[in-house]
Amino acid sequence: MQTSFISFASQTDNATGQSAQQTNTTQQADAGAKGNGQQGQGGPSQYSGLIMIVVLIAVFYFLLIRPQQKKQKEMRKFREALKEGDHVVTAGGIYGKITGVKDTTFIVNIGDGVNIKIDKGSVYPSAADTQAAQAK
Repeated sequence: MQTSFISFASQTDNATGQSAQQTNTTQQADAGAKGNGQQGQGGPSQYSGLIMIVVLIAVFYFLLIRPQQKKQKEMRKFREALKEGDHVVTAGGIYGKITGVKDTTFIVNIGDGVNIKIDKGSVYPSAADTQAAQAK
């Protein structure tokens, strides 16, 4: 039995036409039911998704973003308050004593006559200074 492409295409068109008719009748029945006083999907509950997104953003702000901003503000104040003679730890783990302060850098003495120049952003309080501040 040999089937040509044209007869196959016409059989496919007939099948899709029948499914399209079934879809149209289903949609008409749904529209009639809605018109009879029944409320369709998306009434008052359509805003619940939007409310949940707003709540999620608020939770992220108060639990993650705001505390991080406070920590950054405290570190900025700490770095601005540093002066000569303070003990610090660099981001690389080098302990030293500040011997000079410039606009964006510190000169840190890390040994006998060994001074290094480091960026202000890579300085953290030493453990001894942190414990002393907490004791007060």
